[in-house]
Amino acid sequence: MKKIMILGAGIYQVPLIQTAKRLGIYSIAVSIPGNYPGFAYADKVYYENTTDWEKILEIAKEEKIDGIVTAGTDVAVITIGKVCDALGLCGLSCRGATIATNKLLMKEVYEKHGVRTAKYRKIAFDAPDVYEKIDELSLPLIFKAVDSSGSRGITRVNRREEFAGAIALAKKYTKKDYFIVEEFIEGEEFGAQAFVYQGKVQFIMPHGDYVFHGDTGVPIGHFVPYELDEAVIEDAKEQLRMAIEAMELDNCAINADFILKDNKTYVLEIGGRSGATCLAESVSIYYGFDYYEKILRAALGEQDLDFTGDAKVPNASHLLMSDRDGVIRSIVNRNEENPDIYEILFDHEVGERVEKFRIGPHRIGHVVTKGETLEKAVELLHEAMGKIQIEVE
Repeated sequence: MKKIMILGAGIYQVPLIQTAKRLGIYSIAVSIPGNYPGFAYADKVYYENTTDWEKILEIAKEEKIDGIVTAGTDVAVITIGKVCDALGLCGLSCRGATIATNKLLMKEVYEKHGVRTAKYRKIAFDAPDVYEKIDELSLPLIFKAVDSSGSRGITRVNRREEFAGAIALAKKYTKKDYFIVEEFIEGEEFGAQAFVYQGKVQFIMPHGDYVFHGDTGVPIGHFVPYELDEAVIEDAKEQLRMAIEAMELDNCAINADFILKDNKTYVLEIGGRSGATCLAESVSIYYGFDYYEKILRAALGEQDLDFTGDAKVPNASHLLMSDRDGVIRSIVNRNEENPDIYEILFDHEVGERVEKFRIGPHRIGHVVTKGETLEKAVELLHEAMGKIQIEVE
């Protein structure tokens, strides 16, 4: 029996663990202790920090794993690269993983390889000329901790008076002694899911984004297909291919964030893992194959994986969120069984504490729908969400 190590046991790793069980693959879940749902499904659990790559490598050697993978999070990506390099496993290299989890390195390779991206500056927290460096860029700006995930430590700034607060937030969420500032490109946010395997990009699925605007834009849902002129779609795909090559990414899922301005795609960030917020489910629905199965089989190094999918089923998804901090007092779901409601999932139960939505991890569930047309999928999405009531006090 093949052994797969899955880093993380949260809501975005549960489908990987469940799919491994269905396929007869022995799953080893690794996560810090906590109320994580994936623990219940794994064949074996190690309570370790997924960023402690030396410890994870030690366990991987002891267990003689055949593959290592995660989904929906950047936190464990460096560890995957380290373990894959050390054990010769199929997956991200350490070099690719390092670039994919450092926003500065990402910007540097984009600039070097001609990938279209926003103008930026690297700034040390203790630099005497911090404000002067920032003033070289044009407002509005985005301040970013370079090694954070889940939109932590990222702030949009519209006025110079907001610089100090944005710098403090970036410092709070980084282990580095520097941060980056980049010009905010006014345009339409969208993204893409892709997979690169054995040096070849297997598919690219552009998707539209529903965005929550707080300190910065946070995706709270998606829809496919993303209807743009063919020339615009091809430009986005070309920029993504260039970015993947620049970042030296291979044998991994790709999660890409873009801005569209004047019919040109600007690359914001690319992660070497599948997207969160129902994006893996969206790939599965749209192409008609089990994306989690493809991710697992690729991590195990299986040959001749077929990523061809001709279903092209429109779909839409949205997070369930709270507008306040508090405890869930009731959850009411009045939706009846419907084959076009792909999934309604609640992350929390009555009596559990939740946070007012600010960033992705504050989600309390999601809804995913499909339809003959995108319009029907979106209409059903809003209808289904309207039949769900979550009382938080």
